[in-house]
Amino acid sequence: MPYYLHFKPFFLIMKKIIYFLVASLTLFASPKTIFAQPERWQQRAEYLMDIDFDVKKHQFEGEQTLNYFNNSPDTLTKVFYHLYFNAFQPNSEMDIRSRTISDPDGRVGSRISKLNADEIGLQKINSLKQNGKKTAFEVVGTILEVTLAEPILPNSKTVFEMKFKGQIPVQIRRCGRDNKEGVDYSMSQWYPKMAEYDYQGWHADPYVGREFYGVWGDFDVTIEIDKNYVVAAGAYLQNPLEVGCGYEEPNEKLTLSGKKTKKWHFKSSNVHDFMWAADRDYTHSKLKTSFGTTLHFFYQKNEKTAEAWEKLPAVMEKAMAYANENFGKYPYKDFYFVQGGDGGMEYPMATLIVGEGGLQALVSVSVHEMMHSWFQGVLASNESLYSWMDEGFTSYATTLIMSSLEIKSKGNAVVEDRTFESSYKSYAGFQARGKPEALCTHSDHFNTNSAYGVASYVNGSIFLSQLEYIIGKKALDATMLRYFETWKFKHPNPNDFVRIAEKQSGMELDWYKEYWINSTHTIDYAIDTVAQAGRRETKITLSRKGKLPMPIDVVVTDENGKKYFYNIPLQLMRGSKPSVGNYEAATTEAVWSWVTPTYELTVPIKFDKINKIEIDPSGRMADVKRDNNIYLKKEIESGELKK
Repeated sequence: MPYYLHFKPFFLIMKKIIYFLVASLTLFASPKTIFAQPERWQQRAEYLMDIDFDVKKHQFEGEQTLNYFNNSPDTLTKVFYHLYFNAFQPNSEMDIRSRTISDPDGRVGSRISKLNADEIGLQKINSLKQNGKKTAFEVVGTILEVTLAEPILPNSKTVFEMKFKGQIPVQIRRCGRDNKEGVDYSMSQWYPKMAEYDYQGWHADPYVGREFYGVWGDFDVTIEIDKNYVVAAGAYLQNPLEVGCGYEEPNEKLTLSGKKTKKWHFKSSNVHDFMWAADRDYTHSKLKTSFGTTLHFFYQKNEKTAEAWEKLPAVMEKAMAYANENFGKYPYKDFYFVQGGDGGMEYPMATLIVGEGGLQALVSVSVHEMMHSWFQGVLASNESLYSWMDEGFTSYATTLIMSSLEIKSKGNAVVEDRTFESSYKSYAGFQARGKPEALCTHSDHFNTNSAYGVASYVNGSIFLSQLEYIIGKKALDATMLRYFETWKFKHPNPNDFVRIAEKQSGMELDWYKEYWINSTHTIDYAIDTVAQAGRRETKITLSRKGKLPMPIDVVVTDENGKKYFYNIPLQLMRGSKPSVGNYEAATTEAVWSWVTPTYELTVPIKFDKINKIEIDPSGRMADVKRDNNIYLKKEIESGELKK
């Protein structure tokens, strides 16, 4: 008998014991223990700021107490603040970038290089303490690099106390004083702001003109300013009776007390930024909507603005109602439309917009900037890395909302284009110019401004409209709502969105993300040949000439006008497009592998009875060369389609 057989009973007993222990651990362990997947932690910042504003010098003194919560699993030995105003100085990175890029933003150009000492932006740090101890710090352009007095341990809090000084630049880009419409102060990116630290580490990006990314937190801000100014902010005013100006009737005793200044006290919670504006001529109106949100409007009332701004509240109530229904419920009690800035720019609970362009232009910019409150204000993806998730999704929503509005200006009804056709044309046209860049490019690192604009706004919008083509309208609508509810206040990334879409559609969609976001490959499908196949059938040979694969719709029309619909799934999808509308009777064909350049579709129609064949007649696929998508009977030569 072999030696080991003497111990076989012992081994069998031990094997059963081990199996029992493993089974017991599996049975009683929590799901989180078995399927470990860490939650997305978020840092937190609580700002307390007191600002003394000098309107004669265009400067202010500030004190900031910041309670910073390190909810990460990491020990931090350094932190970084953004000092955005420092970008508006000659030879700053923003200035150099604007003067060296081939297609500079016309609002910036070389203007920064020509600023005088009293026109530049400035953020100077006078002192900084951590838990009462002085810290070492260095200003490097628009970033304050801080070496901590003591490490911030995981899941702990530290307190920073800062005294700082600011000078407001002449308005050039977003923020500043004396904008082109005469608004005195557009105060965005105005305070030392803690940079975000997340699962990818620090995001201390220099400010060269693009996007923003901030820490979730609370703001408690008091601004003392000349009493002749009206202050608007993306926050809740705490002392309306003291300041009046359309918020509430002012307290006459305080107003007539002889003081030269007023203190405006604001608070906001669970936001990642604080914007305010001030002007001596602001008119403030407000509308309590049927769904509970109060809309505030601050503007200079004159012959250029009065008609449009008086009509704006009713239109924006409809726009926000549409957004609440289709993209998720706006979570704050108030929203502020504030005249200022240099176009339109989004901030939590508010937007800065120019206001003299008439009703159509005003509504368009207001809808777009308001929709940022969903994708930048509440979802708040890292705009620098994923600008298309904000600008593109916002542009998509804007198109849908504008299509739902009938805007009457001077008696004429104006309805915007109800399709994304213009976006598809812009995309195809820019691709033809040969200078596209991938959407995954960091927003500051595009080689041209035009490439950034097309990628972020146009291609980002098409990402969603084309996704509807792939998974269907019902699944996409459900995806948008589920995405908002799942990822609000959590800084989602592209994978987070795609996974929601996969869950709603039951398809694999990573291929779509990789091709559309991480490459510049294009879609180009063609009808190569059409020929008789047997006595009663026709063989249609299709080819994929572009590198980006897609599922395909094909419609065949016979000589009597009857249409036959065919759906050719992409193998990578692990599913097929849903049939909707005219495609309810579509025949689902065999899958088309992305590695196979051609595909043969056989239809039960005699060759000489076919009048027309078309790929993607709905135009929802971003095919860059549509002239090879159509076969017409008159194009037949010798029994085959002319190539």
